Amino acid sequence: MDEFLAAYPDYATTSRLDELRAAEYAYLDACGHVYLDYTGAGLAADAQLRAHAERLRSGCFGNPHSENPASAASTALIDRARAAVLRYFNASPQEYVAIFTPNATGACRLVGEAYPFRPWSRLLLTADNHNSVNGLREFARRRGAPVRYVGMSPGDLRVGDAHVSDALGRGIGRRRRPGLFAYPAQSNFSGVQHPLAWADRAQAAGWDVLLDAAAFVPTSRLDLSEVKPEFVTVSWYKVFGYPTGVGCLLARRDALARLRRPWFSGGTIWGASVQGRWHRLTDDESAFEDGTLNFLSIPDVETGLAWISDIGIDTIHRRVGCLTGWLLGCLAGLKHGNGAPLVRIYGPQDGTGRGGAVTFNFLDAGGAVIDERTVARDTSAAGISVRTGCFCNPGAAERAFGLTGKALRGPWRRGRLRPDLKSADDYLSLLGLPTGGAVRVSLGLASNLSDVERFVDFAEQTYRDREPDSAGLAPRLRC
Repeated sequence: MDEFLAAYPDYATTSRLDELRAAEYAYLDACGHVYLDYTGAGLAADAQLRAHAERLRSGCFGNPHSENPASAASTALIDRARAAVLRYFNASPQEYVAIFTPNATGACRLVGEAYPFRPWSRLLLTADNHNSVNGLREFARRRGAPVRYVGMSPGDLRVGDAHVSDALGRGIGRRRRPGLFAYPAQSNFSGVQHPLAWADRAQAAGWDVLLDAAAFVPTSRLDLSEVKPEFVTVSWYKVFGYPTGVGCLLARRDALARLRRPWFSGGTIWGASVQGRWHRLTDDESAFEDGTLNFLSIPDVETGLAWISDIGIDTIHRRVGCLTGWLLGCLAGLKHGNGAPLVRIYGPQDGTGRGGAVTFNFLDAGGAVIDERTVARDTSAAGISVRTGCFCNPGAAERAFGLTGKALRGPWRRGRLRPDLKSADDYLSLLGLPTGGAVRVSLGLASNLSDVERFVDFAEQTYRDREPDSAGLAPRLRC
């Protein structure tokens, strides 16, 4: 601890999180669980669960699409949650609206299906993107809009600032207009934090901006009075664990007015006629909230935001930054008896300009990659939760593993996978990959030094100078 505090003295200012770990996240230590998958999902505090139960016991809540007392009670709480979201991000209600969705993926879909893509506009993506953002290209292609990616460097997996500027300006003129630029504030693969200033730069060039903030906001501050993307996507369970099944699309009112929904549903309309065959959407954010909202869980968003605000997002950010830097140093220092590295880290090697997700592969003494399925089995047996696989970010994974576009296009024939490739393992073998993905450790609100030390000890004891047991691994069914 002395060595750690000497390297990261700011950690001492986050001691309140140790108190909360003991009081509100005690279930972790009670069962000896090392939870290291905060980019996958945050953890719920006991206080959040108590607040949920007390609220349900205190009143009667019903479907909000009515004027009866139960409906009115739900509507009032949903309105409070909307206001809490805007306050948390310092977003003016005159400028932004908060649309509740099932998750960040649902928020991306709302934008993609309604955005006015045309052959003369375009979709610009960074190669580092979650598949929920990559999927926007299918909406663009169906409407004839060109799709372009901005690549990343092979070492630290960062997207070059100059490359973004070039892509934002390239080909724009009388025949081509800007369209939608979409990128993550933080990579869910490498932990790289991309500049929020790109939003201002893109807007100055005429682009709309979709900022995927799902991996960023659990440990970092996003102030929508300073940076103002047209669209921001969030999954609340990643921020404070509970509730699941609730996300948000924060949208600027002027940008929302340009979207054209391809259908209507219950809850979205001012009125509709069967015989007249017309419909009119509502004039507010409810036009994008299909069906009955999750009215028993959405109020828990206000509870979760109050919980994070009371702790302080800057406190969480400092703690995660300290632990991430220490973890990176520990992993880089692990060696086999012959001096060969035990770990290959993908992305930034230190804590500069990154969040709390660290992705890597374990290596044997000969430098061969240890199958991530072996790691998943071994960590589970040790009571450690990490994430293994591709993490729904193919662009970052392809760059990390050194794959080329030519190699990746090879197995495809006229839009279909070659018929002789019967499994994901066949595909990986054709690409020459020794494994199907990597290992991701991610830190969050309830993480402490003991979690990091236990994982590092596990790694050294399990894989240093040992031949991993890869027998009996299930075949890969998907990435």
